[in-house]
Amino acid sequence: MKGLILVGGYGTRLRPLTLTVPKPLVEFGNRPMILHQVEALAAAGVTDIVLAVNYRPEVMVATLKKYEEEYGVKIEFSVETEPLGTAGPLKLAEDILKKDDTPFFVLNSDVICEYPFKQLADFHKAHGGAGTIVATKVEEPSKYGVVVTTPDGTGLIDRFVEKPVEFVGNRINAGIYILNPSVIDLIELRPTSIEKETFPKLVQNKSLYSFDLEGFWMDVGQPKDFLSGTCLYLSSLTRKNSNLLCSPNEPYVVGGNVMVDPSAKIGKNCRIGPNVTIGPNVVIGDGVRLQRSVLLDGSRIKDHAWVKSAIVGWNSTVGRWARIENVTVLGDDVSVSDEVYINGGSVLPHKTISSNIEMPSIIM
Repeated sequence: MKGLILVGGYGTRLRPLTLTVPKPLVEFGNRPMILHQVEALAAAGVTDIVLAVNYRPEVMVATLKKYEEEYGVKIEFSVETEPLGTAGPLKLAEDILKKDDTPFFVLNSDVICEYPFKQLADFHKAHGGAGTIVATKVEEPSKYGVVVTTPDGTGLIDRFVEKPVEFVGNRINAGIYILNPSVIDLIELRPTSIEKETFPKLVQNKSLYSFDLEGFWMDVGQPKDFLSGTCLYLSSLTRKNSNLLCSPNEPYVVGGNVMVDPSAKIGKNCRIGPNVTIGPNVVIGDGVRLQRSVLLDGSRIKDHAWVKSAIVGWNSTVGRWARIENVTVLGDDVSVSDEVYINGGSVLPHKTISSNIEMPSIIM
């Protein structure tokens, strides 16, 4: 089988991290974000993976090529000279996706969940339609485009309702699909939307179905959602009793859901958790409090600092008795001085913060 991952471009929603590396290579759960998807596709029997990119493909080539042998897949890059939206990349990769008549998976690179690729393929084969959308339930469907299916229980999609004022359902497009190669014939090689142009054609032909996703789901393309997605991911690992997490009996763990790379160093009398990811070569001083945060490779938190709801970028330093919170993001090589307070700051790489940031703002 084949799979196409819509990687896209610059990753502006996850700045300032994406000023250093392309968004798919930002570590989520201490692994590049896109590796979660490559691994899941390979486990479902996918042998050919296409990454549709239009920004810094050479960086991803160098990183991802090493995973080909590890996972037994062939990874190819389809490079857009201009952004082609969510449907155009399928047409651009037509030669690969249509090299045989088997269906192929499509997914957005920002989506994190327990990818149900095997079950999705079985469901798609059983109903015989041209396409299947994975749908996930949300509490506030009025914010999204809602997937409305026919009442016969088959999953056949009747229509889409964009940001409904009245309740019509609570299932939304989860950004994961399986499509027959014939769907590519409906797409032109231009900037075009699969959601707004291709899928309505399939609905009109009564050939598009919905598959309900079980478990957690999050689009982690923005910092606040990256942190929320991390919480959901760590919680799912806890339910599975995964050995990727620290034992809740560790003296520094508070509330569980804590992931620590073996190379990280943690000081005395720390309180870490819940929902914290500590990456490679991170150094945590004494008396540090960490909660609902992600610390990337080489970062350092000095004694008695408080870090809550924050992403601390590679090689960044948080000073003694400093406090950062409220979805603060530190880019690569940022230095926060001792006793400084940051409330929702987005700090670009290679900056030194020596005075308080009391209101959410971008520091350039």
